[in-house]
Amino acid sequence: MAVIINKWRELDRWFVVGAGLSVILALPVLAILFSYSHLSAELWRHLYDTTLSEYLTNSVLLTLGVGLGSMFLGVALAWCVTQYTFWGRGFFEWALLLPLAMPAYIIAYTYTGMFDQFGWFDSRTLLGAIVLMSLVLYPYVYILAKTAFSSQQHTYQDAAASLGVTHARYFFKVALPIARPAVFTGMALAMMEALADYGTVAYFGISTFTTGIFRTWFGMGEMQLASQLAGALAVFVLLVLGLEKYSRRNMRFYQTQIPHQDMRVNTYTNTQSKPFLSPLLMSVFCLVVLAVAFIIPVFQLCIWAWEFAEVSVIDEYLSLVSNSFLLAFSTSVLIVALALLLSYAQRFSTHSQVSGLTQFAALGYAIPGTVLAIGVLQPLGWLDEQINVLWAFVFDEYIGLVFSGTFVALMFAYCVRFLSVALHNTQNGLERIKPNVDDAVLTLGLGRLRIFSRIHLPLLKKSILAAGILVFVDVLKELPATLILRPFNFNTLAVKAFEYATDERLLAAALPSVTIVLVGIIPVILLTRAMK
Repeated sequence: MAVIINKWRELDRWFVVGAGLSVILALPVLAILFSYSHLSAELWRHLYDTTLSEYLTNSVLLTLGVGLGSMFLGVALAWCVTQYTFWGRGFFEWALLLPLAMPAYIIAYTYTGMFDQFGWFDSRTLLGAIVLMSLVLYPYVYILAKTAFSSQQHTYQDAAASLGVTHARYFFKVALPIARPAVFTGMALAMMEALADYGTVAYFGISTFTTGIFRTWFGMGEMQLASQLAGALAVFVLLVLGLEKYSRRNMRFYQTQIPHQDMRVNTYTNTQSKPFLSPLLMSVFCLVVLAVAFIIPVFQLCIWAWEFAEVSVIDEYLSLVSNSFLLAFSTSVLIVALALLLSYAQRFSTHSQVSGLTQFAALGYAIPGTVLAIGVLQPLGWLDEQINVLWAFVFDEYIGLVFSGTFVALMFAYCVRFLSVALHNTQNGLERIKPNVDDAVLTLGLGRLRIFSRIHLPLLKKSILAAGILVFVDVLKELPATLILRPFNFNTLAVKAFEYATDERLLAAALPSVTIVLVGIIPVILLTRAMK
């Protein structure tokens, strides 16, 4: 009886840990929603009469444009590398993921500088933003569409060939409808990234929800209205996901993969059927996309960085690297630790509510950094105010900001923003360890801590490492949350690159920018290895 009571107490502790962490991490989102309890009709009327329609129109056009552009590039490239044999196919199969390492705001700075330098057309338009974002966001669609096309049976293609169906007709009538869930999921991810972008639209001078939040807060000094705009943007992001799921609510997609069969190359021997492009044109198509989206901007950034390499610049650069890497490393360790705690709470707790609370806390990845920054400042600002009131009552003095305006606020925002990345890896790692392993060890009298250190940790090393690296790179690239929440006189590579580019000092922005891109290649390499 005593053993049962102790076991229940232990499980209750895991519930408290999981529920407590989930509520804390959900505070920024709840704070944004709470801001609607105090609506100012006058401010909203002013916003409606001036810029609200522009924010809405540009945001919708940008989102739809990037979604369609990413879909076209991602699906076309995935179909080529999975269905045909052509020169360089093995290389392009993984290299086409490299644009994931290129943040949208960096490719925007680079091509703007190149166009200005050579007197080409002006890229600082809404269309230019859509094209450049599509070039770096299409891998979201590519990787999912590639997996979907690769897993489709050859029997479908053989049956279509026997009926004289052309490749084009087979693609539109069979392959694409079967791959629709994967394609639309990739589109939704690309569209959310476009909505969350601040650096590109701010640099191009395009009025969207993200730039509107900055202007309302810092230009008008209306944090409450900025919070409500942030809430509208958050709802907009969740609406994109909801529409994607609703569009296929009554559809079912089933496919079976035959073991030990090469699913990558479609021989498709029907003489009446020809591919969209010749093998040579497929190679050219893949090479052009890769060159425009990754090779050319990286090469240009390296040239600018070399031309601008001075002693004073190198000294500042080393300081930026130190700040960025220490911040990213410490944050990634913290986020992985939180993800492990939440994963174990789901595994060991008997309360089903823990899973729902954890998923709600992980919604932060779908919320733009601008929105989260405002959501973080509200509860931390309130907490600072209460601490100062109490301190002044006891010691008759004020101690200033304790949480907001410090690294606490910045790291808290990162935890909310990127928890989902680490949680996905740790949960997948734990799911591969059967629960009966835990039961067998518990019967030997070993506690949960010994199970983790002796059994789980060796098995989870790869998952933990992958989670840490992915979070590290995401923190390194994050711009809007860092721009708002960083302490005074503290800069990172992303912030400094943005500041240089805003001041039209593109040569100075090259070195921090290319550093971010080269470090960003690490998760792409991990992703390609995992796919293989």
